[in-house]
Amino acid sequence: MGKITRRKILQTGLAAGAFLAATRCAAPKGTPNNPAPGPEVNTNQIKDVTLRFIGTGVSQVNEIRDKAEADLGFKLDMRALSTEENNQIAISQPGQYDIFDGEYFSLPLVIPSGNLQPIDITRIKDFDKIVPFFTSGKFNGMPVESSQGTAPYKVMYLTGPDSTEFSATPTDWATLIPFQYNADTLGYRPDLVGRKIETWAELFNPEFKGKTSILDIPQIGIMDAAMVAEAAGLMTFGDKGNMTKAEIDQITDILKDQKKAGQFRAFWKTFDESVNLMASGEVVLQSMWSPAVTAVKSKGIGCVYAPFKEGYRGWGGGVGLSKKLEGIALDAAYDYMNWMLDGWVGAFLGRQGYYSAAPENAKKFMSPEEWDFWYEGKSAAVDMIDPFGATLEKAGSVRDGGSFKERFGNIVVWNSTMNENVYLVQKWQEFIAS
Repeated sequence: MGKITRRKILQTGLAAGAFLAATRCAAPKGTPNNPAPGPEVNTNQIKDVTLRFIGTGVSQVNEIRDKAEADLGFKLDMRALSTEENNQIAISQPGQYDIFDGEYFSLPLVIPSGNLQPIDITRIKDFDKIVPFFTSGKFNGMPVESSQGTAPYKVMYLTGPDSTEFSATPTDWATLIPFQYNADTLGYRPDLVGRKIETWAELFNPEFKGKTSILDIPQIGIMDAAMVAEAAGLMTFGDKGNMTKAEIDQITDILKDQKKAGQFRAFWKTFDESVNLMASGEVVLQSMWSPAVTAVKSKGIGCVYAPFKEGYRGWGGGVGLSKKLEGIALDAAYDYMNWMLDGWVGAFLGRQGYYSAAPENAKKFMSPEEWDFWYEGKSAAVDMIDPFGATLEKAGSVRDGGSFKERFGNIVVWNSTMNENVYLVQKWQEFIAS
């Protein structure tokens, strides 16, 4: 990964939309399930603490906040932001937050600012239970080096307690402590498509002219487009997670041609937009996130999160600490991170289709039937219910893409910070405006 200086960060202003990647707005609210109680923490000395969170809407969820406050005994003030805003505040205003909730691919921009303090992993009691592609760069015993983009392991560690330099090997100092991640793809309406969709290339299929959508978030949108273009045989890339200017030119020209031909119905930025487009039937095939698929299903409308032969695009998120955080508030933040990995949060998010950073802990807060469906790829023994009480899947159904090992064993590219990030955003904006 190329060197990104603080001056370059400030000059780009995060490229005015470049890091809307994962601008995941909060999922629909409702009545949560009543899972097993969370861990008990002695909070006698920290009951007056309020921790200020900044993060994207997908994880700044009221039900998670309320459960944490009940279990930990202190207050959480959560701000749901776009990823662009989230990163800008993390970089330039460390006194405005205590905990940064962000994605790993943003770290090459955020870490050089020096505004996140390295996390002492010796204070994270279940660090050894975190899935190894975060901590050791391996999955199912095999290295994940073949995956393109900013795989979390590449930006997981810092070289020391005062460092802003990533370490290529494990140390006692982490950038973020992960808690959620997923393998993303396209969603489609089987009732309107009428057949099984098995390849990314279908997004450009004239059969669906005027009924497709791609997300208007440069880093993710361009990567989805790259997966489609490669699958359709229109072009190839040396590294989809770090495109050259020539590759960016070529893929945006392809996108412009598709737009001119009327292939796209819309371009969406938020969770709600994607849900509405799919639920209304305005689009039949589009870029989607897991909770958006489950939100469509919760309305009683069939929606498939397609497993493609070409593989998935992966992403991971975690929480980091402001450099201004100290004393009793810092202790509270470590308590929160330990609580976050204990399992309740992982189970809550798992019912939307996300994965927990410490799955064996999440398993304690899921029923055997839920675990078998969401992680093992087995047929649902009972109806699957989301965290807000809505039915997602009827008994007998199977998770799209199968088991955790099947889905994460087939990630070919991760959300990433490209060396040509500023140029990428300029070209993406040209495409949207074309």
